[in-house]
Amino acid sequence: MPHRDLVSRELADFLGALSHPHRIRIIEELRNGEHDVNSLQQALGISHSGVSQHLMIMRANRLVSERRVGRHVFYQLRQAEIASWLLDATRFLEKETVDANELRKAIGKTRKEWA
Repeated sequence: MPHRDLVSRELADFLGALSHPHRIRIIEELRNGEHDVNSLQQALGISHSGVSQHLMIMRANRLVSERRVGRHVFYQLRQAEIASWLLDATRFLEKETVDANELRKAIGKTRKEWA
């Protein structure tokens, strides 16, 4: 059982590192190659320090790596498959949307019956 606990904790940490819209956007921006903080800042429309903070979390969780050229730092995905995985995950959102509509209908019917 300890191995299951260890794997569960690691997966939770990994998914936690993905659990912010800006970090998901960064992954999508890095899908086709490396970018520096300035280009990520322009793409996301957030502050330079905001981008840096998200990249720090992503580096700590081994999602991105960096390459330095003088004073410039370029970031890339450590495993490019993560971008494809996130795109695949959007199917769950589509499914959820259908379920949410069904749930709304069920709630409406239930409210009428209970009223």
